[in-house]
Amino acid sequence: MTEKTSVGIGLINPKSPTNVGAIMRAAGCFGANYVLYTGQRYSKAAKFHTDTKQASQHIPLRGVDNLATAVSAGVKIVCVDLIEGAVALPDFTHPEHALYVFGPEDGTINQSIIDAADAAVYIPTKGCLNLAATVNVVLYDRQAKNLTSLSANGDELIRASRDVNNRVAFKSQGANS
Repeated sequence: MTEKTSVGIGLINPKSPTNVGAIMRAAGCFGANYVLYTGQRYSKAAKFHTDTKQASQHIPLRGVDNLATAVSAGVKIVCVDLIEGAVALPDFTHPEHALYVFGPEDGTINQSIIDAADAAVYIPTKGCLNLAATVNVVLYDRQAKNLTSLSANGDELIRASRDVNNRVAFKSQGANS
């Protein structure tokens, strides 16, 4: 694993500040480097944000005109949606540098962006997931496949991640014998 991997989230005209807030939280939890969005709906609704971990203070969130032209050279565009011909997420090999593009809550990714993409992925479910849930699943899959490293592991990571209201621990039955 390299520390130089980059992970971006691209949102096509998101409408819900609740979803964008949850996506920012996921970006912080899973180590995404930036979040881009197109369209005007989120800008109008941003005052109602729900970024409870204040990830937007550390992870850039910015509007762009075109996601396909907003990425640096070497970044692979991966469209995530129910797209015919897409690869199931469990079978997908994540690129080192990726911009994961997600459609709006009430639509899909434009064909022009899909045509410009390096890959298309879908999450095998019955029906479609919520936008923020989809982003969480994709980022978790990337981390689980060891492309995103976290600086701490095991109990150290748990202690660093939990809030002040959580100090629980598990003791296996074998430990008390």
